[in-house]
Amino acid sequence: MAEDLSISKGLSKANAYQELIPQIKGFVQGENNMIANLSNICAAIKTAFDPLWVGFYLTEGRELVLGPFQGPVACTRIQFGKGVCGTAWEQNQTVVVDNVDEFEGHIACSSLSKSEIVIPMVNSKNEVWAVLDIDSEKLAHFDETDRQYLQEITNLIQIK
Repeated sequence: MAEDLSISKGLSKANAYQELIPQIKGFVQGENNMIANLSNICAAIKTAFDPLWVGFYLTEGRELVLGPFQGPVACTRIQFGKGVCGTAWEQNQTVVVDNVDEFEGHIACSSLSKSEIVIPMVNSKNEVWAVLDIDSEKLAHFDETDRQYLQEITNLIQIK
């Protein structure tokens, strides 16, 4: 089945998310393959907002391992508690970084990245099984609107 994504031009960020989320729900509902769903979520976010990089890292032991993504080549493995992704995993909370150069221990997968948001994804035991990572070429690109709606998007993918 072909999937089409339609986001109206000129919308506020909140309204763009409000148009995007029902469309994401539409293509993840009824699809049980996690990789397919994560891949389509990356493509949808990249299409709607055109960040530098959007992708998922999946937990494997004490590391995050690169999963589905859109954008330039990325770091393959990130240690627990290291960088923005590892910190979000360790703290089990969303981390917004306005200027990655000022984040102690930032892992520079791309020198073009200036700001970042990372949302941990938890299972029914409140254990982080993945993180959604989005990078922007603009400073202070992410805000409370992104946090709210990206958390809603990550909640669409449930694992036990």
